Amino acid sequence: MGKGGKSHQEGEENMAAWLVDLNTLKIQPFKLPPLGPHDVRVRMKAVGICGSDVHFLKTLRLADFVVKEPMVIGHECAGIIEEIGSEVKNLVPGDRVALEPGIGCWRCDLCKEGRYNICPDMKFFATPPIHGSLARQVVHPADLCFKLPDNLSLEEGAMCEPLSVAVHACRRANIGPETNVLVMGAGPIGLVTLLAARAFGAPRIVIVDVDDYRLSVANNLGADGVVKVSTNMQDIPEEVERICEVMGAVGVHVTFDCAGFNKTMSTALSATRAGGKVCLVGLGHNEMTVPLTPAAAREVDIIGIFRYKNTWPLCIELLRSGKIDVKPLITHRFGFSQKEVEEAFETSARGGDAIKVMFNL
Repeated sequence: MGKGGKSHQEGEENMAAWLVDLNTLKIQPFKLPPLGPHDVRVRMKAVGICGSDVHFLKTLRLADFVVKEPMVIGHECAGIIEEIGSEVKNLVPGDRVALEPGIGCWRCDLCKEGRYNICPDMKFFATPPIHGSLARQVVHPADLCFKLPDNLSLEEGAMCEPLSVAVHACRRANIGPETNVLVMGAGPIGLVTLLAARAFGAPRIVIVDVDDYRLSVANNLGADGVVKVSTNMQDIPEEVERICEVMGAVGVHVTFDCAGFNKTMSTALSATRAGGKVCLVGLGHNEMTVPLTPAAAREVDIIGIFRYKNTWPLCIELLRSGKIDVKPLITHRFGFSQKEVEEAFETSARGGDAIKVMFNL
């Protein structure tokens, strides 16, 4: 449950990266809870840094979630099973697994309907007050640990978490072979959304960003077109025109806003064709002023996306089959020392040529 941990191996203390204050991470001991009958103890081997981890480090909060006491960071992860609970039947020690980081209550109506991602009592790695997974070991429910096939690395296993956001978004938007897709933002989530939309059959995908390097990465990953934009709201009409030119006559059926700012959402609503959909994936601004009435008059639907549900098996299959390759997104790798943890977060926060920063434990 971001349950955390102390090693059962003689004399070895479990260590984790703790967010102890603003811009302050420290590797410190992390005591594991006892292993429940349906739990497994996992030795972490690959943990990625997410934008939300950086946000917590820089501000100690994200939307309504506030870090009030020291918390173990990290939630994109994979590792090797070390010990299993007495009732666990589907995993054995030595299995390599990707971990789904959120645990629903399974009592509320939303969980019973299968929409456990929006459970009000969700316990999610590194969302306060729940501890995360940038640790030597964690304890986690076995049913949220998914065995990796032999041809996938543990790093690819950890990448199932950001890929899950994109897969959930593509499902919510019903992406298929007749859906032209626009992606606002070529950061890690925008780029995995490009890959997922292609795997779902989207015939034409255009991606938009302010940064030349990220657009070049999108090009290399197979975008059909890229459009460089500014941060200036006044440029929206001209940029929408360029986006529509690059997309072609049929237009944009679905736009994924993977940034979530006033400008990106305003652009998305204006660029999407009548009867289309805009999916808000990125949560940059809490409140926005956007041209909602003109979009409503063209029956453009707005769809909210929060995390994911039941995505790991499909993500693993998309990676196993080669339909999606996330390896090019992993640009920087670090070990698990105090110095390297600090450097890794600085690298991720700087952006630039850093897309996905990965810890190898």
